[in-house]
Amino acid sequence: MALKSREKLLLLFASIAIAILVFDQIYYTPQNRKILRLKEEVRATELKLNESVLLIKGIEAVETEVSRLDKELEGLKGRALSKDRFEAYLKHLARESYRLRLKMVSLIVQEERTPSGEEKKEPSLSQYRKVNLQLVLHSDFISLGHYLKAIEELPFLVAINNLQVERDEKMFPLLKVTLGLSVYLVPS
Repeated sequence: MALKSREKLLLLFASIAIAILVFDQIYYTPQNRKILRLKEEVRATELKLNESVLLIKGIEAVETEVSRLDKELEGLKGRALSKDRFEAYLKHLARESYRLRLKMVSLIVQEERTPSGEEKKEPSLSQYRKVNLQLVLHSDFISLGHYLKAIEELPFLVAINNLQVERDEKMFPLLKVTLGLSVYLVPS
């Protein structure tokens, strides 16, 4: 039986279609899946890279802040008091109160102690001792302002923790001033 030219053409197209289908199933589809998998891996790697870049920027910012704080700490080290300078500071408080005509009613000195467990964790903090001063003064407002300005101009670190000014009719025109100060001492 002889095939007509139409059947030969149909058979040719059918064999081409089967060849394309076999090519698609054996080569093209697996390669396409492999390309998609590789694209996903590239996206995941890019995300990790972006996270790494952000972490590096964060680390650089932290390093910059640490170096700035180290420089600030170096500057503050010279402003801590020794025991001798602390005694001179107390005498200065008394002289300034006398010069400005302030009446010092009471002065309470209290050393702040750190728990022994914390000293072991952070040895750099045990390097300094914090001493709290609680002063009660009778003063007028202008003298109090000059007194606080004199404290601010001291060459060492003094922190004013609290300031309470009360008006008492018994002491008029003077004010009752409660002043809380903190000073850091270098252990001797």
